[in-house]
Formats: sequence, structure tokens, C-alpha cells
Amino acid sequence: MLEIQSFAAGKWVPPAKDARPIHSAITGDKIAQAGSPLDTQAMLDHARNTGGPALRALTFHDRARRLKALALHLKAHKKPLYALSYTTGATHADSLIDIDGGITTMLVFASKGRRELPDAHMYLDGELEQLSRHGSFMGQHICTPMLGAAVHINAYNFPVWGMLEKLAPTLLAGVPAIIKPATSTAHLAEAAFRIMLESGIFPEGAMQFIAGGSGGLLGQLGPQDSVAFTGSADTAFMLRSSPHLLRNSVRFTAEQDSLNASILGPDATVGTPEFDLFIKEAAREITTKAGQKCTAIRRIIAPEALVQPVIDALSAKLAEIRIGDPAMRDTTMGALVSEAQRADVQARLTMLTDEATRVYGTNTAPLDHGAFMSPQLLHCPDPDAAKAVHEIEAFGPVSTIMPYRDLPHAASLTNRGGGSLVASVITHDSGVARELARGIAAYHGRIYVNDRESMAESTGHGSPLPHMVHGGPGRAGGGEEMGGIRGVLHYMQRTAVQGSPRMLAAIGQTWLAGAPITKAKAHPFRRHFEDLELGESLLTAAREITLEDIEHFAHFTGDTFYAHMDEDAAKANPFFPGRVAHGYLLLSFAAGLFVEPAPGPVLANTGLNNLVFEKPVLAGDSLRARLTVKRKTKRTDEYGEVRWHVWLTNQDEETIATYELLTMVAFGQSQAP
Repeated sequence: MLEIQSFAAGKWVPPAKDARPIHSAITGDKIAQAGSPLDTQAMLDHARNTGGPALRALTFHDRARRLKALALHLKAHKKPLYALSYTTGATHADSLIDIDGGITTMLVFASKGRRELPDAHMYLDGELEQLSRHGSFMGQHICTPMLGAAVHINAYNFPVWGMLEKLAPTLLAGVPAIIKPATSTAHLAEAAFRIMLESGIFPEGAMQFIAGGSGGLLGQLGPQDSVAFTGSADTAFMLRSSPHLLRNSVRFTAEQDSLNASILGPDATVGTPEFDLFIKEAAREITTKAGQKCTAIRRIIAPEALVQPVIDALSAKLAEIRIGDPAMRDTTMGALVSEAQRADVQARLTMLTDEATRVYGTNTAPLDHGAFMSPQLLHCPDPDAAKAVHEIEAFGPVSTIMPYRDLPHAASLTNRGGGSLVASVITHDSGVARELARGIAAYHGRIYVNDRESMAESTGHGSPLPHMVHGGPGRAGGGEEMGGIRGVLHYMQRTAVQGSPRMLAAIGQTWLAGAPITKAKAHPFRRHFEDLELGESLLTAAREITLEDIEHFAHFTGDTFYAHMDEDAAKANPFFPGRVAHGYLLLSFAAGLFVEPAPGPVLANTGLNNLVFEKPVLAGDSLRARLTVKRKTKRTDEYGEVRWHVWLTNQDEETIATYELLTMVAFGQSQAP
């Protein structure tokens, strides 16, 4: 018997005497109990006053490095999690998705945090806006961590992945989390949480855990707090409509149940790779996690002429499924999470069979113990007249096949779900994919298109990825999770800051055009990373551009575009007054003006961003460059990235071009952190 504890305000709290029992999905035996008496206000205070300040003291990169370390620690200690996962009815393959998938999600956020966020405490969102004629008054959107706690209410079906996919962007944003898993699989979630907590990688107060009921927690939240919920639409509605949450404008993100669909393209006839792929994907989505997936295929939409072939092929595929002990490697479908869940699925199946006929599966349980259930395939011949198949989700191994006449009809049926997390389109015809994407995108958070070209590497209809948005409109909850850095910004406040370039540069730790500059103490390319200062600038000598330069560059590179070689043709072009220098010639000459040729701290030029040519350069014009330190980001203990603002001007100090130059610059040996 496992005693599932809560972790509140820095202490483990054992379950109460009247704690809720947790049963094995395999045997039905009681294996654990959870439900602790908690001081939820103390938990919120601990998150806000201890965890939050400690997290916000770290930069994005600090938090990303810790996130990576935490994921690797979980990976090294994951073996006991698999043994517990089998008791939830999950097979080894199911557990791999849940446990290793969650760890991978955390690693992706750690990587994106280092690559896409600054090594700073705030995120600059979007470009600088000029709000005055001469640029002395500017605007910039910044994103900063919310000062409260993030409450995560997770579903039972993915107790590890569901926890980590919310936790990773939250911690990366700098916000402490209070995690509330579903009680029926809380024993697995608690084991994973305990491994993370005992690592000591994140500061005290960054993570807390509720096993069992959450008491009055939601009624104590304020405008700096947030709720991220995964579960049924009915529960989400009950929670989000709380007067307290509404009155305090508490952010509420919901990822709800969803009547996802898979559409077979009219070109994907029997014998094509796409038809076989469609059958494989449908069978996998019906049986993975015993159909207990928010992204599972609930409606199979096929051309009228292909409905019977799909029924035959899919029935044959489902007949290959081996149901049994999920700990056995040859088992391909385990049990539902509980006998109560199986009873709920069977009740909803009965409602669906008022409109659809069962073409595969039986009412008889495949085993005489546990929460096992055979896959169920239904056929609805008239989906236009049907209602239940578009409204009732049996959250188990159940799917309904229905016919469509043409692509607009297929889109219409797909959208009858009222808003879904995902729809898949299996076709080799790009025109079919384009028309269906236009027809269904507004009702879906993700569209998965697959065919013979991508099938070998595709991740599957039901696999949300940390890089992409997970969520959907309408019935699916109207929220978004993950989506790369978008998911991090959900836990931050977007604020418009207005002021002079000097003020905005200081706030955002990024030099801006118009902010003060300082003369470089030495050639910037001779200075180590830690010595360079924002605003430090080098103004080069001038170089005259000759006609010989232009012609030599044209013949040397092969770029003999008429604007560089033909005076009359160039003058006929509305952009040029005559023969002009190549833009890339100007960049090359600029580099020649500011590059320091001898070996030194600058290790590599890694990129060039936001290049804009503003004025053509004629033979006889002069070129001058100003190189200014714009932003610094540590990358390793050996070097960091320096972004330089480069401004090219002519002899009249008119702007020729501007761009951002990226270099990797070494730390000094005695200064390396």
C-alpha cells in the first residue's frame, strides 16, 4: 500500500485517514491512497514569497540550464516509474510516450530557452516602435514573469508527460508551480515529482505537489496567478466560471476533451501507401493508452466508395491487437485506468450506437479482471443527420467511421466536432491538403498532414510536440500549451514600455539606435567578451567606391545584373539614378573596414540579421561603418555571442544600410566565469 503524499510549503504531508483509494487498473486491487489535509494559503505564500523571487533572480539561460539538468536527472532515475506506470493500465509503449516523452519535452524547452531567449530577466517582444518624428520617444513590448503561482491541474491519462509539458515552460518563464494530478494516477506523478524535488536543481518553492483534493486553492488565487487545466469540458466549465476567478481575472487555460477526426483523401485508394498509412494511424490511435488520449481519433471520415474497404482493413488490423498485462512486452493494448472509467466508456458507447452500428468489437470484456475492454469500431452511414457522434466522446478505444461526398462535405463533418485539438489528413494530393486545411483550420489547433513522403519520419496524429501549439478552439477549450516560446509567454505579462532610446536600452539590456554610444577603448575585435560594454562603438575610416570596384566585383562574382553594368538600363529603373554598387560589395567593403585580421577573441561570424539597404551607392561615393555592441549572451564557459549593430553611411552621413552582425567572442582566460 503506497501512501501518496503532498509536498506543501517545503514539507511532505501524509494522506489523511479518509484518503481516497487508488486501484490497480490490472487487478482492481487497492494499491495506494491519496488526499492530504493542506494549508493551501501557505502553499500560495510559499510559492509567491520564496519560489518566485528565487526563480526570477535567475536569467532565462540559468533556468534553461537547470531545466536540462532536471530532465537528465529524471532520465537517469526513470526505471521505477515504468513499474508504477503498468499499474495504470499503460503498456511499455504507452509508458514510453508518457515518461520519456515528458523528459524529451523538457529537454526541448531547455534547448529553445538557450537558443531563443536572452540571457536576461526580461524578453523583448517584437520590434522597437518609433512613436515620435525624430525618434526621441520610442516604444517596446517587454515580457516579465508573473509574480504569483501557476496552478497545474492535470489529467489521469499522462501523469508524467502532462506534468512536465506544463512545468517546463512555467519554470523557464520564472514562475513557481503547484501541481495537482488526477488522483487515479497520482502515485506515478508523485514518484516523478519526488525524483525532481530530491535533485535539488531548482530552488525551494519552485515546485509543490497536491495529492488528492485541492481544497479552497482556486478560491485564493489572485490576478498574478494562473490556472492550466487538462480534463473534461464539463469540469473546465465548472472551474473557469468560478466567480472568484472571473472577478480577479485569473488566467485560465484549458485543454479539454475533443472529437478529433482523421480524413482519408479521395486519392488514397486501396493499394496506395496512403491507404495503408491511414489504417495504421487509425488503429494506433484507437488502441494507444486504450484510447484514453485527448488527441485520439474519434471520427474516421472517408470517401463514400472507400468506407467498406476501410472498415474491412481496420477491423483486420484491430484483430491483431494483443490485450493483456501491460508489463508484458508483447501486449499492444493495456487496460483503461479504472473499472469506473470503463463503465463510463460503455455508457457513452451505448448512446453512440443509437446512431451508429458496431462493426468491430464486443460487449464482453477480453479478460475477467481489471479494466480491460476490446476496441470498438462503429459505422454511421448518415453523419449529416447524426448528432451524438459529433458531440459524445467515449474516452476509450472507440471510433466511428462515416462517409463524405466531396471535400467541402468532409470539412463540414470535421468541423461538426465544435472545435478539436487535432485533425489529420492522409493524402498525396497537395490540392486536397490545401483545400481541407483552408476548410478546417478555424476549428482546430493542429492539422497533421501525412503521406508517403513524410510517413517514415512523422510523429503521428496523436503526438503533440513541444515545438508546436497544443490546444484548440471551442469544445477543445480555447487554450494553447507548449508551442515553443509561445508556451513560456503564457506565464509572463506583456507590457508596453515607452520612453527615450536611452531608457529603453537600459530596461531591455539591449543597445538601441539613438541610445548613447561610447568610443571603443581599443578595437572591439581585440576585446574579450566580458570586457565589451553595451553601446561601445567603433567608427571606421571611409573608403571610396570606384567604377573599377563595381566592375571587378561583378565579373569576379558573376553578378552582372544590369543595374551594376548598364548606365541607361539602370537609369530606367525607378530605384536607381544610374549604375550602382552591389549590396554585397558594400557589406564586403564594410567588413574590410572594421575587421581586425590578426587572431584574437573573435572566434567566428555566425550570422547577419535584418539587413536593409536604404540608399544606392554610385561610383565616387564613400562608405563608412559604425560598429556598436548591441547585445551580449553567454553561450558556454569559453565564449559568448555578441550582436553588433552595423550602420553604413556615405560621405553626406546618409544611411546606406543597417544590419545586425553576430559573432562568437571568447572569454579572457583569467575572466572566464
